[in-house]
Amino acid sequence: MEIPVVILKPLQHQGQECIGIYFEMNKKIQVAIQKTGLVKFSNTNKCWYTLLGRENYEKIRHALKGIVAVEKSSLRQYLLDKKAKNPVVDKTPVSPKVHAEKGLPVIGIKKEPEVILLEEYKPATVKKKVKIDPVNAHVLAAMMEELKLKAYSPSTIRTYLNEMSQLLQIMQNIPADELTPELMRKYLVYCFDKLQLSENTLHSRMNAMKFYYEQVLHREKFFWSIPRPKKPLLLPKLLNETELAKLFNALKNKKHKAMLFTAYSAGLRVSEIVNLKIEDIDSKRMQILIQRAKGKKDRYVNLSPVLLDILRKYIQEYRPKPKIYLFESEDSRTAYPTRTVQQIFSNAKHKAGITKAVGVHSLRHSFATHLLDKGTDIKYIKDILGHFNIKTTERYLHVSKRQLVNVVSPFDDLWKKESIEW
Repeated sequence: MEIPVVILKPLQHQGQECIGIYFEMNKKIQVAIQKTGLVKFSNTNKCWYTLLGRENYEKIRHALKGIVAVEKSSLRQYLLDKKAKNPVVDKTPVSPKVHAEKGLPVIGIKKEPEVILLEEYKPATVKKKVKIDPVNAHVLAAMMEELKLKAYSPSTIRTYLNEMSQLLQIMQNIPADELTPELMRKYLVYCFDKLQLSENTLHSRMNAMKFYYEQVLHREKFFWSIPRPKKPLLLPKLLNETELAKLFNALKNKKHKAMLFTAYSAGLRVSEIVNLKIEDIDSKRMQILIQRAKGKKDRYVNLSPVLLDILRKYIQEYRPKPKIYLFESEDSRTAYPTRTVQQIFSNAKHKAGITKAVGVHSLRHSFATHLLDKGTDIKYIKDILGHFNIKTTERYLHVSKRQLVNVVSPFDDLWKKESIEW
C-alpha cells in the first residue's frame, strides 16, 4: 500500500493567514489532524486549515508523522517571500572578532543593527537565520531585479540569492560593493578549507558572485585572476532493467505509475514531467512537446506507443480527470509539485527493496544508458535529452555496456593458457 500525500499550502481565510491541509478522503488522516484540536474545515476552500504559525505547523507535522508524506514546498516558499518583503530588525551588535577568527580583514566595523532578509523554514532541521547588515541590504534586491530582467529561471534566482546571502552574512558590515578580488580569493579559500564546500557548490557560489559584480555592478573581469576548482567526473547513477521492473510494480496508484512510466519512457527531468500538458501529447505524430525546459529550450521527444495506451487509459479512468496538466494537483488544478514526485519515487524505491542511492532523475539516466546499450547514436540521444553540449551526453558512454561486452579480460586468457592454481 502506498503512503498517501498531504499538501500544506498557504491559505488566506476570513482575513487571516492560515495553513491549508489538502489530501484525498482518508479517515485516518482526518482523525489524526482533528486530535490536535487546531484544525477546522473550510467549505469555501474545500480543505482543513489551521492558523499559520510555527507551533501549529509542528503539531500538524507531528500528528502526520509516519502516516503520510508531507509536501510543503509552496508553504516554505510563501514564508521565504514574506521574510524577504518584510525584514525583521535584530538589535544584536556586530562584532569585529568574527572577522579576525575567519581571517577576513577588520575594516569599517560599526555597531549597527543587522537586518534579517531571509530565514530558512526547515522545522525538521536546525533553524538558521541569514543575517545581513544594513550596509549591504540593497545587494539582494538589486541582484533579484537584474535576474528577473534577464529572465533567469525561478530556480536559478533562488540559488543565486542564497549563495550571495552566504557571502553577505560572513562580511557583516563590510560593504560588498567595495570588495576586492584579493578579498574574494580569501573568502573562497575559507569556503574550501573551513566550510569544506564541494567543487560543485563552489562553482555555484562563484557564479552567483560573478553575476553580481559583473552583471549588476558592471565590473569587467572581476574574477579574471580567481581560478575555478576542477569538478570531479561523476558518472550518472542508474537502475538496471530488473530494478526498474521492481520499482514500477511497487506502485499501485495509476497516476503515480503513469508519471514514472513517462519519465523513463521519454527520458524527462522531473520539472518536465510536472509541466506536461495534455495538449503536449501529439498522438498523430507520436511526439511529446517539452516546452521551455532547462535553458528555456523547447524540444520534441518520441512518444512510445505503449506509453500512449497507458496515458489514454489513465485519463479515461482516473478521477478527478485532468483538464489542463497531464498530472494535475487535485486540490488546485495546477502542475503537480516536483517534491511530491520525488517522494513518490522514494516510496516506490523503498517498497521495491532497492538500496541504491538514486532519485527520480535516475530514470532519465537509465533511459539514456539503455538507449546506448541498444545501439542508438549518441547524437540522437543528445537531442532527445535536450543537452546543449554533446560532452554532457558523452558521460553515458562510461556507463554503457555496449562497448564492453566484447572486451575480454587478459586474466581470462592467462587462466586458459597457463597452469594457475586456485
